Amino acid sequence: VPRAPVPVEAGDGAMYPPLLTHDEQVDVLERLDFVLRNISELRKEVEELRNSLQHLAAEIIGEVRSHLEETQKVTRRRRFPFPRDRSDSTGSSSIYFTASSGTANTDDGESEGGYTTANAESDYDRESERESEEGEDEVSCETVRTARRDSLDLVNEDEVHLVLDSSLEEGLGQLLQQADRLHNGDEQEKREGFQLLLNNKLAYADQKDFLWRLARAHSDMYEITEDTEEKRSYASDGKEEIEIALQKWDQSAECHQWYAILCGQLSEHESIQKRIQTGYVFKEHIDKAIELKPEDPKSYYLLGRWCYQVSHLGWLEKKTASALFEAPPTATVQDALQNFLRVEELSPGFSKAGRVYIAKCYRDLGNNSAAVLWMNLASELPANTKEDAESERELEEMRSV
Repeated sequence: VPRAPVPVEAGDGAMYPPLLTHDEQVDVLERLDFVLRNISELRKEVEELRNSLQHLAAEIIGEVRSHLEETQKVTRRRRFPFPRDRSDSTGSSSIYFTASSGTANTDDGESEGGYTTANAESDYDRESERESEEGEDEVSCETVRTARRDSLDLVNEDEVHLVLDSSLEEGLGQLLQQADRLHNGDEQEKREGFQLLLNNKLAYADQKDFLWRLARAHSDMYEITEDTEEKRSYASDGKEEIEIALQKWDQSAECHQWYAILCGQLSEHESIQKRIQTGYVFKEHIDKAIELKPEDPKSYYLLGRWCYQVSHLGWLEKKTASALFEAPPTATVQDALQNFLRVEELSPGFSKAGRVYIAKCYRDLGNNSAAVLWMNLASELPANTKEDAESERELEEMRSV
């Protein structure tokens, strides 16, 4: 530990007091450890990004190569629309020659098809071969734009759009399946899913099912991030993404659902006034999601959460709502219970947290036997999410009372 200098007159027996106290040294060590952990995580993220870019580059190269090869075939068919006047083409090294149908005559007369055959190449053959070779060189050196122009000459424009749309839909379908799988995984998989969607935003930013999943990925990142500013940033960015989707797809239940969720997450970092105002917005979009997709248990779970929280508003929040709005939000524990029971009706065992809320509702209503029953049912389910883990702790507290 560095020591403070002392006057020379103090002699050899002088004590050198440390510059930092023990607590300050511990704090410095903790900060250094925090920096090292961040550097390690950053290194992992850079490596994941490098792998993603390499994979994307390989896909692009493969698509370009496949397109050029197909264009070369189309160009050759255009250059020689009629068969060559040779029936003994099976011995030729040119890829443009094809064997004639029927049995070839080995004599130097006429073949079965009536064409004159000869072992020696004619001037026409040699000239045509030179042209074809030059054509190959030209196509090989052309850019993707030129190749695309040549191929479109033979294909109807509507057919081209159909092929492109089909290819995009197939790629989007695979991407969404992978995103859903990663969303249901652990924290590391959720991070991978978020990065996967960000990497493909440029290609699919105009697709509804892509955008609401991108917003969902922002919500996932909000849940697994500990830093307050990062949480706010993820919630804000996700809200912006889903707002864009709602402008085009107002009849999408998923868009309304995730807009409500992200609004709620963002409001956790705002004032009481803003939280109450967001509560109205949350309820409006959840109601719309249920109207558009009445069999989705997640929407009823979210509505149950809203009802339970409103029924337990504190005195200050109620006074603030009354002062700011003509009609403050109202809901009862019974309203919350009905929504949570609807979740179990649609999807039994939908979540551990949902069953814990049912137990809490019955406890608040004075039905202790039903509360114990649902506490036991909740114990049977695994804690798959962070919210489930928190509800598990609440369950232990309820048992101890």
